[in-house]
Amino acid sequence: MRVWIDQHECVGAGVCETACPEMFHFDGTLAFVKSGDTILPQGRAGVGDVPEHLIDGVLEAVEECPTGCIYIDT
Repeated sequence: MRVWIDQHECVGAGVCETACPEMFHFDGTLAFVKSGDTILPQGRAGVGDVPEHLIDGVLEAVEECPTGCIYIDT
């Protein structure tokens, strides 16, 4: 599974980082996908591979995102 965020749709609620801080970073304005300690670029350029042990957290973030701007590629 891979995940990415469309920052043009992001309203900065930060629920993704709350749901799965290992996979998402909220900078106070927008959310980004992380790969380890690296914050990935915006949009599809910032697609991150989701480790198996983080799948539930990522799915929770997708469900709770108020704008639905978190996308999963399988």
